[in-house]
Amino acid sequence: MLEIRNIQIDGKAGNRTDHLEPELTFALESDVPGTSLAEASVTACGQTFDCGNDQTGFPLKGLALQPFTEYPLEIRVRDNHGQEAAAAASFRTGRWKLPWKASWITDKDYTFGKKQSPIPMTFRKHFSIQKPIRRAYITATAIGIYELKLNGEKVGNSYFAPGFTSYKKNLQYQFYDVTEQLVGSNTLIAVVAGGWAVGRFTYENKNKITAPRQAFLLELFIEYADGTAERIITDSRWEVTLQGNYRKACLYDGETYDASVDLKAVSWKRADAVRLPFRPEIALENSRVICREILHPVSHFENGDGETIYDFGQNFAGVVELELEGRRGQVVTVRHAEVLDGDKLYTASLRTAKAELRYICKDGKQVYSPRFTYMGFRYIAVQSIDPELLRVRALALSSDYEETGSFSCSDERINRLQSNIRWSGRSNFVDIPTDCPQRDERQGWTGDMAVFANTACYNFDLSRFLEKWLLDMRSEQSRGGGIPTVVPLHGCSTPVVATACWGDSCILVPWAEYLARGSTTLLRQQYPCMKRFLKAVKFWASLSGFGDRRYIWKWLFQFGDWCAPEGYIRDWMAKGKWIATAYYANSCAIMAQIAGILGEKEDAAYYSQLREKICTAFRNILTDGKGNLHEHFQTGYVLPLYFGMEQGENRKAMAANLNRLVAEKDYHLNTGFTGTPYLLFALADNGHVDTAYRVLLQDTCPSWLYCVKMGATTFWEQWNAITPDGKVRDPSMNHYAYGAVGDFLYRRVLGLEPTEGGYRHFRVKPVPGGGLRWAEGFTGTPYGKIQVRWEIQDGVFSVTVNVPVSATCQLVLPSGKEFELRSGVHHINEPFEKE
Repeated sequence: MLEIRNIQIDGKAGNRTDHLEPELTFALESDVPGTSLAEASVTACGQTFDCGNDQTGFPLKGLALQPFTEYPLEIRVRDNHGQEAAAAASFRTGRWKLPWKASWITDKDYTFGKKQSPIPMTFRKHFSIQKPIRRAYITATAIGIYELKLNGEKVGNSYFAPGFTSYKKNLQYQFYDVTEQLVGSNTLIAVVAGGWAVGRFTYENKNKITAPRQAFLLELFIEYADGTAERIITDSRWEVTLQGNYRKACLYDGETYDASVDLKAVSWKRADAVRLPFRPEIALENSRVICREILHPVSHFENGDGETIYDFGQNFAGVVELELEGRRGQVVTVRHAEVLDGDKLYTASLRTAKAELRYICKDGKQVYSPRFTYMGFRYIAVQSIDPELLRVRALALSSDYEETGSFSCSDERINRLQSNIRWSGRSNFVDIPTDCPQRDERQGWTGDMAVFANTACYNFDLSRFLEKWLLDMRSEQSRGGGIPTVVPLHGCSTPVVATACWGDSCILVPWAEYLARGSTTLLRQQYPCMKRFLKAVKFWASLSGFGDRRYIWKWLFQFGDWCAPEGYIRDWMAKGKWIATAYYANSCAIMAQIAGILGEKEDAAYYSQLREKICTAFRNILTDGKGNLHEHFQTGYVLPLYFGMEQGENRKAMAANLNRLVAEKDYHLNTGFTGTPYLLFALADNGHVDTAYRVLLQDTCPSWLYCVKMGATTFWEQWNAITPDGKVRDPSMNHYAYGAVGDFLYRRVLGLEPTEGGYRHFRVKPVPGGGLRWAEGFTGTPYGKIQVRWEIQDGVFSVTVNVPVSATCQLVLPSGKEFELRSGVHHINEPFEKE
């Protein structure tokens, strides 16, 4: 039987959209092996579209869409066996281009000092409903971050609305259905804190980056049963106070909440209607921050400082929830940290971030959880309350995406490594891809995401999350083509110039997303940005000299082998020209493929030829022409090997040099951010599988399993964040960059990788080693879930592959024997002698 599954519009089921051409995807399931889609059609708004055999990213063009309207869809399909199926779904529009009638409101009299976050503003509106309601809904946004309550109930389930964007260019709004919350007499409360826009942000300790104070914008649409309608808007008739329950709110420093404050008893004034000094594009929210998981303490104890220490057993990003019995005016303090130093919290790694909560109690039983801050932590220290009167739990926060991948194997240490990868991803996908969730930073470092993107897209469906972030990247690209090292740039004073890896994120990230999801829409949106970036790279490289030197990229600034185990910043940066030139060649290779996919044939030829010139220059200038670098270091060999810049005897020589360098380090990695993701590939794909596994399974510093052995539950910023003698150093304990090793776990250990966008065609080619007896995993694709399991038992290698409908798989066994598989479940065995 043929069935239609997982119908999505713009990457989400039942999605609300403001896109002019909503994009349809769906998957098929069939119990008949070898099934593929032959033809499909979709009917929407009275129009029928012929989708052909396209299941991924079919745009619904020319629809006469209206704001705040639900549109039904009907999909009909026929497969290659003549089976037919139909399914109904719907999508909803947001504001579309409906003009805002509301005014921005604030308290113009409020000022606050430098290097601090503002007191949250509380806005209030009373209104009455006289007639039966058909439906009611709110759209709202803010300069700052806001929370809504209607008649005492929270509106929506997200955190930190309207999200972190390049506010002066792109601002999100949220949609809330409040039909069931309205009564005869209503009170709408909005609390607006400084957040990223106005509050203290970046390690440079800036504030008021977007505006001098918070501002709020809201429209409540009420449609009555009799066909009439009303719109309640923010204007000067709203009230505002600075004496609300939230006395302090800062993303870095934490929150102070006074439960004893009665909003009916505080002093209110008329809000000020204002105009923003800038005009951002206001679009529907793409990916909200939600509570993904609830964690409970695994232990607790009292230390000598009168604090009760709670251990949640896992480092993560989120907030605590306190359920307690207190007395009016009692102040309960909560401090956060990722690690302990003896029986106390280790907070030096937070730098200037205080990461502290102060809760001022009312009488009796009460529940508190912060709404305007979040922390990166595993441990908390609670003061000034008897543990018997307190119940603690934690809410792990992350953006709202689907977790689509899984990997496990016969080595439990590797399984812990995979868990650490996922937790570091979750912890740092909080509205933007941050570098860390705990200290006075939490910025969208582009280099970190560039190297982690492949791994991330195996584990998570980040289509909407990345769409939002890449929009800001395009908005903040410099006129000269440079990409900021952090996106949103927001308060960062670093000049925006073309920089290897960090800048290459404009190509590497959308390419990873395309391979995972198959839609060309993001590639086309990003394509002009990619071209401008590579034009800038070509200019800076040309300043290196004449002839081949024109293709050696070292100017203007390079991070080089950033955070390598040996040396310091100057040593890492000194390797910039080897690393940057290799990344330059790789991005040109990817651009040639992207141009071909988009039908840009001239561009495809241009970038292919440019790549060849760069590879030739690398060989002639940076090596002896025989596969030996003029300066030997692991990343220097890793990148040209992984990026395919050398072939034949030169490639063999490079691989031998890399193998030698690794062996000289007693099979430890010696690579930084830019080389570590590709080290194991460079070894395993060039005849050194055993060395690759020895490095993967190494458990002394520096290595991935050293961190596991030392009790890490996320990835560290530096390999020796905790030294073998247990001394804690200052780096972040929750950086995902080195978690890019997950790409190797999926693509080589499990053997699964796409060879066409969206896994329409994919390869399963396991590379057993390291004594592993089995590995299994899956990843979600637009065509359905791909599942792979292999095992070695009694001299037999067995593999099982589940191929979704419409997809095809090239299975390559360890012997080299190949099979072409179509949809269905396949079991194949062969003798296996190597242990």
